Amino acid sequence: LLRTARETSLGELMINQDYFKNKRVTVVGLGRSGFACAVLLHNIGAQVSITERGNNGQVATYAKQLPSAIKRELGKHTPEFIKERDLIVVSPGVDNKSQPLVWAKQFGIPIISEIECAWILCPGTVIAVTGTNGKTTTATLIGKVLESAGKRVFILGNIGTPFCAQVDEIRSQDFVSLEVSSFQLETIESFKPKISVILNFKPDHLDRYANLSEYLSAKTRIFMNQDESDYLVLNYDDTLVKGLAKEASARVVYFASRLHSNPNFAAVISVASILGIDASLCRGVFRSFGGLPHRLERVLIFKDREFINDSKATNLDATAFALLNTKKPVILIAGGRDKGTDYADIQDLVCKRVKYLVLIGEAKDKIKQVYQARLSITEASGLEEAVKLAFQKSQPGDCILFSPMCSSFDMFRNYEHRGEVFKKAVKELA
Repeated sequence: LLRTARETSLGELMINQDYFKNKRVTVVGLGRSGFACAVLLHNIGAQVSITERGNNGQVATYAKQLPSAIKRELGKHTPEFIKERDLIVVSPGVDNKSQPLVWAKQFGIPIISEIECAWILCPGTVIAVTGTNGKTTTATLIGKVLESAGKRVFILGNIGTPFCAQVDEIRSQDFVSLEVSSFQLETIESFKPKISVILNFKPDHLDRYANLSEYLSAKTRIFMNQDESDYLVLNYDDTLVKGLAKEASARVVYFASRLHSNPNFAAVISVASILGIDASLCRGVFRSFGGLPHRLERVLIFKDREFINDSKATNLDATAFALLNTKKPVILIAGGRDKGTDYADIQDLVCKRVKYLVLIGEAKDKIKQVYQARLSITEASGLEEAVKLAFQKSQPGDCILFSPMCSSFDMFRNYEHRGEVFKKAVKELA
């Protein structure tokens, strides 16, 4: 029904608004996505409530900005905010085993993700990008290529700006380049991008998923509703990702990093080819692209030491990529909240490229056990101290690389906050 409505409502600013009008909806989670979703649903006539387990300063700030008609509970979850609702909408940071979702299932209430809520209302063409690493860069580059081709495009999703925050501005001729995490895909039902992209698959989030198979199942939901009118872009060089083609109903297009120096660039060129955009335009965008914050971001050079902020490296594969692309001797600052990772998986690479290791966060003891026999290691109580210790252990010509291998949530709001703290500490040192 929703798909039919999408196809027959071209030209409207938002479609399917009647689907939500007067519905009793509870949004679970009051972060960026939850806030945007609650306000959007309120504005189109839904009866909205929101429940949030935390009650910190950031939550309080969002709560103050909510329209007064939106009921809210902070610092707890109660069944009263779930029962007798028509729909539950989940923010991406909420675990699918959390108590509100358990109650919703017991009460037989439908559950959808925030991206599905926005997708139902969106009249534009959605290009969805997932994978363990490279999602933000690829989604950004797809957006820039579309802009260079004269298209109006919105770069949204897990990238920072929630889909719900701007869906009311999107028209039928517009494009959405949407970064989608496995967390967001867990609770989709009808989400159906025109183009889906799976960049790669590596061990990650094993603090949330029971095993790699469960993590992969969440990722593959990105194409579960696609049909022969849609496209699925897969990494030919990743054996596991390449093999997903046999499960797909969409038309499969492969990209291969061996044909281009950067696998993210190769994926973008494949998406562009589907849309009839020449590869030469893509290459022009790549040449002018300066990279994104917190991804191998050079902060400064001080006393012949280069400081690199790679706070977005929240898993082993991302840190391995950073080490392979850093040519100078490395003083590595790592650690944070463990994600069920086996740090021995990149032990040989780390020990070959790193001359000294500075550890922070909850995972520092686990990491130390793996590397202490082969590397000199020191521990720091915080990131500011880690920067000072790394500088003390360094020599001219070294690179002080902050590439944590872990999530940020033990000490910071998110990886952006963590990266900004690192950059501030480096600048204060200098």
